[in-house]
Amino acid sequence: MRVPSLAAALGLLAGVVLGVPATAQDFDRVGSIAVDVRPLQVYARGPQTELLRAVLTEAMQRSFGDRIVRGAPTLVVRVSGLSLAAYGGAQGGDRSSLGGSGTTDYLDGEAVLVGRGGEILARHPQLSALPASSGGAWYDPASERRRVAALAEHYAQWLRRRLPAQ
Repeated sequence: MRVPSLAAALGLLAGVVLGVPATAQDFDRVGSIAVDVRPLQVYARGPQTELLRAVLTEAMQRSFGDRIVRGAPTLVVRVSGLSLAAYGGAQGGDRSSLGGSGTTDYLDGEAVLVGRGGEILARHPQLSALPASSGGAWYDPASERRRVAALAEHYAQWLRRRLPAQ
């Protein structure tokens, strides 16, 4: 009876290709957590990319630590974009612009649930945005590092909220 198994495989493939959103239940339990920054490294190599991988891994461990169960699928966060706005300390703008003058940092990626055989079981895209001022004083040399860490923490916490346990 190869036809039912072929139909099931095609159905799973169609869901992955078409980007069918994951249900929260899919992300109920994870066996481990990994952060994949390879898509980002295509255009942004260097210490920021490695810093993001490290701080996002830690943030994901904190946010999803209670869902880690031996033998469950792996939760992989694939980072596809990191944008730190040029920030000169002025958040300015008038009230109609909702308090911003375009100084927003972004972290773009998706959570992918990967089975033991490497198959994609579920996926959930997500974009996080924070004011560039989230890193503190723009003239402080550690500001950029704090901005990356704040984006990573924001991303992990929102992902946790978007994928609640059932």
